[in-house]
Amino acid sequence: PEPLDFFIWSAEDVGLWLEEINLGGYREIFKENGVNGEYLEGMSMFTSEQILRFIRKCHMKWGDFITLCKELRRIKVACLKGDQNARHPWWAPSCLFKRSRHSRVVALKLEP
Repeated sequence: PEPLDFFIWSAEDVGLWLEEINLGGYREIFKENGVNGEYLEGMSMFTSEQILRFIRKCHMKWGDFITLCKELRRIKVACLKGDQNARHPWWAPSCLFKRSRHSRVVALKLEP
């Protein structure tokens, strides 16, 4: 699977995902703050101060932030594993649908 699939989510895609994980109440505030897939991916590197700033900026409840983190981890793992049984809506990254049938590894025969 392409790990970059997660990065190409637009703010609108993130909003649809929030609806899917029952956090749709944050859809507009995330969109207003430009939260896209690349931003969500970068959250794993946030310091405690940045996390608190994000929670305040998006007016999130602590429990909802925990849910967001758990679902984010679940979808990242599903993308990396190519999990076909992951719960996902129609717009989810292609890596959630099926494993790629085409290997990206190229064998080279080196002659002395």
